[in-house]
Amino acid sequence: MNDFAKEKYNKLKNIVDEHIDKYIEIVYPESVYKSMKYSLLAGGKRLRPVMAIETATILGASIEQIIPTAAAIEMLHCQSLIHDDLPCMDNDDFRRGKPTNHKVFGESTAVLAGDALLSFAPKIIIDKTQSSVKPETILKVLNEFFMAAGVDGIISGQIVDIDSEKKKISKETLDFIYEYKTARLFKLAVRSGAIIAGANEKQLEDLTKFAQYYGHAFQIYDDILDVTATLEEIGKTPGKDINAEKSTYVSMYGLDEAKKQALFLCDKACDILNSNNIKSEILIGIVEKISEGINKCS
Repeated sequence: MNDFAKEKYNKLKNIVDEHIDKYIEIVYPESVYKSMKYSLLAGGKRLRPVMAIETATILGASIEQIIPTAAAIEMLHCQSLIHDDLPCMDNDDFRRGKPTNHKVFGESTAVLAGDALLSFAPKIIIDKTQSSVKPETILKVLNEFFMAAGVDGIISGQIVDIDSEKKKISKETLDFIYEYKTARLFKLAVRSGAIIAGANEKQLEDLTKFAQYYGHAFQIYDDILDVTATLEEIGKTPGKDINAEKSTYVSMYGLDEAKKQALFLCDKACDILNSNNIKSEILIGIVEKISEGINKCS
Protein backbone atom coordinates (compact mmCIF):
# COMPACT_ATOMS: atom_id res chain seq x y z
CA MET A 1 0.00 0.00 0.00
CA ASN A 2 1.51 3.32 -1.05
CA ASP A 3 1.82 6.30 1.30
CA PHE A 4 -1.24 8.07 -0.10
CA ALA A 5 -3.41 4.98 0.36
CA LYS A 6 -2.04 4.42 3.88
CA GLU A 7 -2.86 7.99 4.86
CA LYS A 8 -6.36 7.72 3.45
CA TYR A 9 -6.88 4.31 5.07
CA ASN A 10 -5.83 5.61 8.49
CA LYS A 11 -8.11 8.63 8.10
CA LEU A 12 -11.09 6.38 7.36
CA LYS A 13 -10.13 4.05 10.22
CA ASN A 14 -10.13 7.01 12.62
CA ILE A 15 -13.54 8.12 11.36
CA VAL A 16 -14.90 4.62 12.05
CA ASP A 17 -13.41 4.62 15.56
CA GLU A 18 -14.87 8.05 16.34
CA HIS A 19 -18.36 7.00 15.27
CA ILE A 20 -18.28 3.69 17.12
CA ASP A 21 -17.24 5.53 20.27
CA LYS A 22 -20.03 8.07 19.74
CA TYR A 23 -22.72 5.51 18.94
CA ILE A 24 -22.24 3.45 22.13
CA GLU A 25 -22.76 5.37 25.37
CA ILE A 26 -22.13 3.79 28.76
CA VAL A 27 -25.55 3.77 30.44
CA TYR A 28 -27.33 1.46 32.86
CA PRO A 29 -26.73 -1.50 33.00
CA GLU A 30 -23.11 -0.35 32.62
CA SER A 31 -21.51 -3.81 32.57
CA VAL A 32 -22.90 -4.86 29.21
CA TYR A 33 -22.16 -1.51 27.55
CA LYS A 34 -18.61 -1.55 28.93
CA SER A 35 -18.18 -5.09 27.63
CA MET A 36 -19.44 -4.10 24.16
CA LYS A 37 -17.18 -1.06 24.04
CA TYR A 38 -14.16 -2.94 25.41
CA SER A 39 -14.01 -5.26 22.43
CA LEU A 40 -15.03 -2.65 19.88
CA LEU A 41 -12.29 -0.23 20.93
CA ALA A 42 -9.60 -2.81 21.70
CA GLY A 43 -7.85 -2.13 18.41
CA GLY A 44 -8.14 -3.82 15.05
CA LYS A 45 -7.50 -2.85 11.47
CA ARG A 46 -11.14 -1.90 10.68
CA LEU A 47 -10.75 -3.62 7.33
CA ARG A 48 -14.43 -4.29 6.72
CA PRO A 49 -15.80 -0.82 7.53
CA VAL A 50 -12.99 0.84 5.58
CA MET A 51 -13.79 -1.39 2.60
CA ALA A 52 -17.46 -0.41 2.89
CA ILE A 53 -16.62 3.30 2.97
CA GLU A 54 -14.11 3.05 0.14
CA THR A 55 -16.52 1.11 -2.07
CA ALA A 56 -19.32 3.58 -1.47
CA THR A 57 -17.20 6.67 -2.06
CA ILE A 58 -15.46 5.49 -5.24
CA LEU A 59 -18.95 4.87 -6.64
CA GLY A 60 -20.20 8.33 -5.74
CA ALA A 61 -21.70 8.17 -2.23
CA SER A 62 -20.51 10.30 0.66
CA ILE A 63 -18.78 9.11 3.83
CA GLU A 64 -21.71 10.49 5.81
CA GLN A 65 -24.14 8.25 3.92
CA ILE A 66 -22.17 5.03 4.51
CA ILE A 67 -20.61 5.53 7.96
CA PRO A 68 -23.52 4.14 10.06
CA THR A 69 -23.50 0.95 7.98
CA ALA A 70 -19.70 0.74 8.14
CA ALA A 71 -19.78 1.04 11.94
CA ALA A 72 -22.56 -1.58 12.13
CA ILE A 73 -20.48 -4.02 10.07
CA GLU A 74 -17.59 -3.61 12.51
CA MET A 75 -20.01 -4.27 15.39
CA LEU A 76 -21.12 -7.50 13.71
CA HIS A 77 -17.51 -8.54 13.16
CA CYS A 78 -16.70 -7.74 16.80
CA GLN A 79 -19.70 -9.77 17.97
CA SER A 80 -18.44 -12.77 16.01
CA LEU A 81 -14.99 -12.43 17.64
CA ILE A 82 -16.40 -12.19 21.18
CA HIS A 83 -18.38 -15.39 20.67
CA ASP A 84 -15.60 -17.10 18.70
CA ASP A 85 -13.21 -16.64 21.64
CA LEU A 86 -15.55 -18.21 24.22
CA PRO A 87 -14.51 -21.48 25.92
CA CYS A 88 -17.37 -23.30 24.16
CA MET A 89 -16.03 -22.16 20.77
CA ASP A 90 -12.31 -21.55 20.09
CA ASN A 91 -11.43 -20.85 23.74
CA ASP A 92 -8.84 -18.10 23.31
CA ASP A 93 -7.42 -15.86 26.03
CA PHE A 94 -6.18 -13.08 23.74
CA ARG A 95 -7.60 -10.99 20.93
CA ARG A 96 -5.81 -8.04 19.33
CA GLY A 97 -3.08 -8.42 21.94
CA LYS A 98 -5.44 -7.94 24.89
CA PRO A 99 -7.36 -10.36 27.15
CA THR A 100 -10.51 -11.59 25.43
CA ASN A 101 -13.88 -10.27 26.49
CA HIS A 102 -14.86 -13.24 28.62
CA LYS A 103 -11.52 -13.08 30.45
CA VAL A 104 -12.27 -9.50 31.50
CA PHE A 105 -16.04 -9.53 32.01
CA GLY A 106 -16.88 -13.23 32.47
CA GLU A 107 -18.54 -15.65 30.08
CA SER A 108 -22.14 -14.61 30.78
CA THR A 109 -21.52 -10.93 30.13
CA ALA A 110 -19.45 -11.72 27.04
CA VAL A 111 -22.29 -13.79 25.57
CA LEU A 112 -24.78 -11.02 26.29
CA ALA A 113 -22.46 -8.31 24.94
CA GLY A 114 -22.18 -10.24 21.68
CA ASP A 115 -25.94 -10.64 21.53
CA ALA A 116 -26.35 -6.92 22.27
CA LEU A 117 -24.05 -5.94 19.42
CA LEU A 118 -25.95 -8.20 17.04
CA SER A 119 -29.16 -6.28 17.69
CA PHE A 120 -27.57 -2.87 18.28
CA ALA A 121 -25.79 -2.78 14.91
CA PRO A 122 -28.85 -2.85 12.59
CA LYS A 123 -30.51 -0.27 14.83
CA ILE A 124 -27.57 2.04 14.06
CA ILE A 125 -28.21 1.55 10.33
CA ILE A 126 -31.89 2.41 10.79
CA ASP A 127 -31.48 5.33 13.20
CA LYS A 128 -28.29 6.99 11.97
CA THR A 129 -28.34 6.69 8.17
CA GLN A 130 -28.91 10.05 6.50
CA SER A 131 -32.33 10.83 5.06
CA SER A 132 -30.63 11.28 1.66
CA VAL A 133 -30.43 7.46 1.52
CA LYS A 134 -33.77 6.09 0.37
CA PRO A 135 -35.71 3.77 2.75
CA GLU A 136 -35.72 1.00 0.13
CA THR A 137 -31.91 1.25 -0.06
CA ILE A 138 -31.66 0.91 3.72
CA LEU A 139 -33.89 -2.17 3.55
CA LYS A 140 -31.56 -3.72 0.96
CA VAL A 141 -28.56 -3.05 3.22
CA LEU A 142 -30.37 -4.54 6.22
CA ASN A 143 -31.17 -7.64 4.17
CA GLU A 144 -27.45 -8.00 3.34
CA PHE A 145 -26.61 -7.52 7.03
CA PHE A 146 -29.06 -10.15 8.32
CA MET A 147 -27.99 -12.68 5.69
CA ALA A 148 -24.31 -12.26 6.61
CA ALA A 149 -25.06 -12.36 10.35
CA GLY A 150 -27.33 -15.39 10.33
CA VAL A 151 -27.51 -18.97 9.20
CA ASP A 152 -26.90 -17.82 5.61
CA GLY A 153 -23.58 -16.39 6.76
CA ILE A 154 -21.18 -16.60 9.68
CA ILE A 155 -23.30 -18.94 11.82
CA SER A 156 -23.13 -21.68 9.19
CA GLY A 157 -19.40 -21.13 8.80
CA GLN A 158 -18.86 -21.39 12.54
CA ILE A 159 -20.98 -24.52 13.07
CA VAL A 160 -19.32 -26.39 10.19
CA ASP A 161 -15.92 -25.27 11.51
CA ILE A 162 -16.74 -26.67 14.98
CA ASP A 163 -18.26 -29.88 13.59
CA SER A 164 -15.15 -30.44 11.45
CA GLU A 165 -12.64 -30.44 14.31
CA LYS A 166 -10.63 -33.66 14.66
CA LYS A 167 -12.07 -34.90 11.35
CA LYS A 168 -10.70 -35.34 7.86
CA ILE A 169 -12.77 -33.07 5.64
CA SER A 170 -12.94 -32.39 1.92
CA LYS A 171 -11.65 -29.28 0.17
CA GLU A 172 -15.27 -28.41 -0.57
CA THR A 173 -16.11 -28.40 3.14
CA LEU A 174 -13.04 -26.32 3.95
CA ASP A 175 -13.96 -23.81 1.24
CA PHE A 176 -17.50 -23.68 2.66
CA ILE A 177 -16.08 -22.72 6.06
CA TYR A 178 -13.90 -20.01 4.54
CA GLU A 179 -16.74 -18.67 2.44
CA TYR A 180 -19.31 -18.47 5.23
CA LYS A 181 -17.12 -17.72 8.24
CA THR A 182 -14.84 -15.16 6.59
CA ALA A 183 -15.70 -14.09 3.05
CA ARG A 184 -19.34 -13.31 3.79
CA LEU A 185 -18.44 -10.34 6.00
CA PHE A 186 -16.14 -8.92 3.33
CA LYS A 187 -18.95 -9.36 0.81
CA LEU A 188 -21.29 -7.57 3.21
CA ALA A 189 -18.85 -4.66 3.39
CA VAL A 190 -18.40 -4.06 -0.33
CA ARG A 191 -21.97 -4.92 -1.29
CA SER A 192 -23.39 -2.53 1.32
CA GLY A 193 -21.14 0.25 0.12
CA ALA A 194 -22.11 -0.43 -3.48
CA ILE A 195 -25.83 -0.56 -2.69
CA ILE A 196 -25.77 2.76 -0.82
CA ALA A 197 -23.93 4.29 -3.78
CA GLY A 198 -26.57 2.99 -6.20
CA ALA A 199 -24.27 0.58 -8.05
CA ASN A 200 -25.57 -1.30 -11.05
CA GLU A 201 -25.79 -5.09 -11.18
CA LYS A 202 -22.50 -5.49 -13.04
CA GLN A 203 -20.63 -3.42 -10.45
CA LEU A 204 -22.26 -5.35 -7.62
CA GLU A 205 -21.35 -8.67 -9.22
CA ASP A 206 -17.72 -7.64 -9.80
CA LEU A 207 -17.27 -6.34 -6.26
CA THR A 208 -18.83 -9.50 -4.84
CA LYS A 209 -16.29 -11.63 -6.74
CA PHE A 210 -13.49 -9.38 -5.51
CA ALA A 211 -14.62 -9.81 -1.90
CA GLN A 212 -14.90 -13.57 -2.31
CA TYR A 213 -11.35 -13.94 -3.62
CA TYR A 214 -10.03 -11.55 -0.98
CA GLY A 215 -11.94 -13.25 1.83
CA HIS A 216 -10.55 -16.67 0.99
CA ALA A 217 -7.02 -15.31 0.65
CA PHE A 218 -7.42 -13.50 3.98
CA GLN A 219 -8.41 -16.73 5.75
CA ILE A 220 -5.59 -18.76 4.22
CA TYR A 221 -3.17 -16.03 5.31
CA ASP A 222 -4.64 -16.30 8.82
CA ASP A 223 -3.97 -20.06 8.70
CA ILE A 224 -0.38 -19.37 7.64
CA LEU A 225 0.14 -16.89 10.48
CA ASP A 226 -1.21 -19.44 12.96
CA VAL A 227 1.84 -21.62 12.28
CA THR A 228 4.47 -18.97 11.53
CA ALA A 229 3.74 -15.93 13.75
CA THR A 230 3.95 -15.07 17.45
CA LEU A 231 1.33 -13.79 19.90
CA GLU A 232 2.90 -10.34 19.69
CA GLU A 233 2.64 -10.33 15.89
CA ILE A 234 -0.95 -11.52 15.51
CA GLY A 235 -2.50 -10.49 18.83
CA LYS A 236 -3.99 -13.91 19.53
CA THR A 237 -2.69 -17.30 20.58
CA PRO A 238 -0.77 -18.98 17.72
CA GLY A 239 -1.00 -22.71 17.10
CA LYS A 240 -4.71 -22.87 18.02
CA ASP A 241 -5.69 -24.62 14.79
CA ILE A 242 -3.10 -27.34 15.29
CA ASN A 243 -4.06 -27.87 18.92
CA ALA A 244 -7.75 -28.08 18.03
CA GLU A 245 -6.91 -30.44 15.13
CA LYS A 246 -8.67 -28.18 12.65
CA SER A 247 -8.36 -28.65 8.92
CA THR A 248 -6.80 -25.64 7.21
CA TYR A 249 -5.10 -25.04 3.90
CA VAL A 250 -1.79 -25.44 5.73
CA SER A 251 -2.69 -28.78 7.29
CA MET A 252 -4.32 -30.02 4.10
CA TYR A 253 -1.73 -28.90 1.53
CA GLY A 254 1.36 -27.81 3.45
CA LEU A 255 2.74 -24.32 4.04
CA ASP A 256 4.23 -23.74 0.58
CA GLU A 257 1.09 -24.75 -1.29
CA ALA A 258 -1.10 -22.71 1.06
CA LYS A 259 1.04 -19.66 0.33
CA LYS A 260 0.79 -20.34 -3.40
CA GLN A 261 -3.01 -20.65 -3.24
CA ALA A 262 -3.38 -17.45 -1.22
CA LEU A 263 -1.18 -15.50 -3.63
CA PHE A 264 -3.19 -16.85 -6.57
CA LEU A 265 -6.41 -15.61 -4.94
CA CYS A 266 -4.82 -12.20 -4.30
CA ASP A 267 -3.96 -11.97 -7.98
CA LYS A 268 -7.53 -12.90 -8.91
CA ALA A 269 -8.90 -10.20 -6.59
CA CYS A 270 -6.67 -7.53 -8.14
CA ASP A 271 -7.55 -8.74 -11.64
CA ILE A 272 -11.25 -8.18 -10.89
CA LEU A 273 -10.59 -4.57 -9.94
CA ASN A 274 -8.21 -3.84 -12.80
CA SER A 275 -10.20 -5.54 -15.56
CA ASN A 276 -13.41 -3.75 -14.55
CA ASN A 277 -11.81 -0.33 -14.12
CA ILE A 278 -12.61 -0.17 -10.40
CA LYS A 279 -10.06 2.42 -9.31
CA SER A 280 -9.19 2.18 -5.63
CA GLU A 281 -5.69 2.37 -4.20
CA ILE A 282 -7.07 1.25 -0.84
CA LEU A 283 -8.74 -1.93 -2.16
CA ILE A 284 -5.67 -2.77 -4.23
CA GLY A 285 -3.46 -1.92 -1.26
CA ILE A 286 -5.17 -4.23 1.22
CA VAL A 287 -4.79 -7.12 -1.20
CA GLU A 288 -1.13 -6.30 -1.78
CA LYS A 289 -0.60 -6.16 1.99
CA ILE A 290 -1.64 -9.82 2.26
CA SER A 291 0.65 -10.75 -0.63
CA GLU A 292 3.56 -8.95 1.02
CA GLY A 293 2.83 -10.65 4.35
CA ILE A 294 2.67 -14.10 2.75
CA ASN A 295 6.01 -13.61 1.02
CA LYS A 296 7.61 -12.77 4.36
CA CYS A 297 6.29 -15.91 6.09
CA SER A 298 8.56 -18.90 6.43
